[in-house]
Parts: sequence; structure tokens; C-alpha cells
Amino acid sequence: MIDDDARCPCGTGETYGACCGRFHGGRPAPTAELLMRSRFSAFAAGDEAYLLATWHPSTRPASVELDPGVRWYRLDVHGGTGGGPFENEGRVEFSAHWRGAAGARGRQREDSRFVREDGRWLYVDGVPD
Repeated sequence: MIDDDARCPCGTGETYGACCGRFHGGRPAPTAELLMRSRFSAFAAGDEAYLLATWHPSTRPASVELDPGVRWYRLDVHGGTGGGPFENEGRVEFSAHWRGAAGARGRQREDSRFVREDGRWLYVDGVPD
């Protein structure tokens, strides 16, 4: 778990409690980008339940098992289309950076699709770069 006063892993510069922590606590993200950022923070915090809860049922796996040896430490948002508070579809392109055991490093670059259903944004899928 991340302390509410710690800097949010998603890179906005806000505290976790004022940023992604509010979404992890149950408040719906108002935009696709904020949902994507909160999902990155869930990876960083090891919050598998939040990842499943924000995954669209049509593509959601039965379970998510995060590797405790991988630390997600930086998120770069490259852009997006749609996904605003009055839209129902959106895309967000980002790079998520990680560190692993024995000094391994990497990044996952993805163009992710999101839909809003019943007032809540959900992750549908992503195309890796």
C-alpha cells in the first residue's frame, strides 16, 4: 500500500491520496487518462483487485498475479484521443517503466483503449509498441 502523503506513482506530482488513491478508494476516474494513471499506480502498489475491477468484462482475465520482483517506477503519457468526461470511448498512449531483479530494466509502451459504461471508465485492451 502507498501512504496517502507520498508522491503518487503516476507522475502528476500530487500526493497519492489526492490523486490515484481516491480512485483506488472507490471514486470513479472522470477521464480515460486518469483511469490509465490509476491503473499504473495499482501496478506500483500491487493492487490486483483494482486492476480487475477496472478491466472491461469482455477482456478481463480470471485473475491477475503481479510479480513482486518487478517495481513500476515511472509513467510517461505520450498522448491520447477522446476519453474526456463527456465521451464514452478513449485511447491513451503511454510508456510504463519497471525495474526487476538483478538490475533488469524495461518499459512497456502501449496504446490502450477505454470505454465508459454506467459512468465508469474501463480498460478494454492495449496494443504494445
